[in-house]
Amino acid sequence: MSSTPRTLRQIAGAPSTPGSPDDAALVLIDHQREYLPDGGLPLTGIEAAVTEIVRLLDFARRHGMPVFHVVHHARPGAPLFDPGGPSAQIIAGLEPNAGEDVIAKSLPNAFAGTDLHDRVQATGRMDLLIAGFATHMCVSSTVRAALDLGYRATVVASATATRDLPSPLGSGEIVSAEVVQQGTLAALADRFAIVMPDAEALAQAMQTEGQHEVVSSRGRLHG
Repeated sequence: MSSTPRTLRQIAGAPSTPGSPDDAALVLIDHQREYLPDGGLPLTGIEAAVTEIVRLLDFARRHGMPVFHVVHHARPGAPLFDPGGPSAQIIAGLEPNAGEDVIAKSLPNAFAGTDLHDRVQATGRMDLLIAGFATHMCVSSTVRAALDLGYRATVVASATATRDLPSPLGSGEIVSAEVVQQGTLAALADRFAIVMPDAEALAQAMQTEGQHEVVSSRGRLHG
């Protein structure tokens, strides 16, 4: 009889919820117009994901979290993510506020060939909230690298999206975006990240953790 599957994080007893807002920074990945329905690489569920990123940004800004906007830039004139073209621009409503860093990358992993790690390190925060596009590509690559760099990563599932992919087995079948999304998030949740369903659940978990830290701190001071 098979047992109920457990993640490596569960087996190791790793935390299942993120830390407090005071310990976290928000990293948004490739939230660019290329992924919209009129872009060159439209994603399934992109509109709902953009709405969720708006909520996530509002939560992060209200709590004074550092926000890092990572954008993908291909070579000039490339068919996708041409840095001089309109599709490489950040989606309306997700633009950075004054003081928020914008970092251009050329590889899926947002840390590769950029100074993102140095900039995050300068904030003194080791919890990363990660959202953006596409789930199976740049989000996954960045989350996996974050573990190697010592960060605790949390992915907000509804603030990500992906697309249909051709089967790699030569069958001519299509792997739906829904299957790609679920498989990617399941793989990340196994070892690499905490996965929260949406911004509301994230906010509740982080605010609860923040309250616990205050109580614990008071106990240390007065116990």
